[in-house]
Amino acid sequence: MLMRATPMRMERRINSILMEELKLIAMAAAVGIGAIGPGIGMGILVGKALEAIGRNPEATPKIQTNMMLGIAFTEALMIFALVVALIIGFVL
Repeated sequence: MLMRATPMRMERRINSILMEELKLIAMAAAVGIGAIGPGIGMGILVGKALEAIGRNPEATPKIQTNMMLGIAFTEALMIFALVVALIIGFVL
């Protein structure tokens, strides 16, 4: 038996496709916006650490340790944005 495409079925199909497209856009926005902050933060962090090392070379090990810790925390924000994007894509 051949099913005819009724306007109601076509509308449901269009809504389904639209929701999938909106999910993809939301995922891209979550990762894109979530990457901007950590990227800027890491750039500032490394720049300031290099300035501090340039002013006081004896403090290099302490500055590098704190810089690496700061980079790890900043990178965690990017990973959080990726997790949010995955939740948008697969759960919602």
